[in-house]
Amino acid sequence: MSDLLGRLRRRGWRMTAQRRVVAEVLDGDHVHLTADEVLARATARLPEVSRATVYNTLGELVALGEVTEVSTDGRARRYDPNAHRPHHHLVCSGCGTIRDVHPVGDPLADLPASERFGFTVSGAEVVYRGLCPHCAPA
Repeated sequence: MSDLLGRLRRRGWRMTAQRRVVAEVLDGDHVHLTADEVLARATARLPEVSRATVYNTLGELVALGEVTEVSTDGRARRYDPNAHRPHHHLVCSGCGTIRDVHPVGDPLADLPASERFGFTVSGAEVVYRGLCPHCAPA
């Protein structure tokens, strides 16, 4: 599980019922939900949560650095609660499913100095693409 709820508690984040349900919906491994998916799951748990509250809460969590936005191939932005655990993403080219992956090696070390063009490189985002078992031809 991601430790999103624990991180928010340690920060002293004001935990209203509506904000809490948004954080609970996001908490977990391999969670990459769109804002509409967060809204649907949150309202299933707490019907009075509003679209504005969900969107505002997601924006605040991103601004705090507790959740990252993941965008692939022009699809809807997704929200990843594993903001403090280095990882890459494996994306299904068919259905858009996203999984967190932790390959060995350092992608920064794989970029030769001649390809850095004087940049001081501080990070790398690697996206692996393929077909998940449900989309792959039988």
